[in-house]
Amino acid sequence: MANHKSALKRMRQGRLRRLRNRHVKSTLKTMIKKVRLAVDDKDETKAREELSRVIPLIDKAVSKNVVHWRNGARKVSRLTRLVSSVQSGEGAR
Repeated sequence: MANHKSALKRMRQGRLRRLRNRHVKSTLKTMIKKVRLAVDDKDETKAREELSRVIPLIDKAVSKNVVHWRNGARKVSRLTRLVSSVQSGEGAR
């Protein structure tokens, strides 16, 4: 347990950041899941709509260093490719 005033403050800040990061990651996973479900249902309009909602969230998580920038780029790329596969009729994944 920390004894210095500054160390106690750092613990409080770390706890808040951890909770905030956990919330952001959980929200991202849920939104990505919605895109994948729309693709599985072969609903192109819903998939595109969900994709347009999730990309800004991924970008914001990257800018806040919640996820690594390469991880964010990979997620955006794969989701975009997945949604465009519904349009061309190739199927999911």
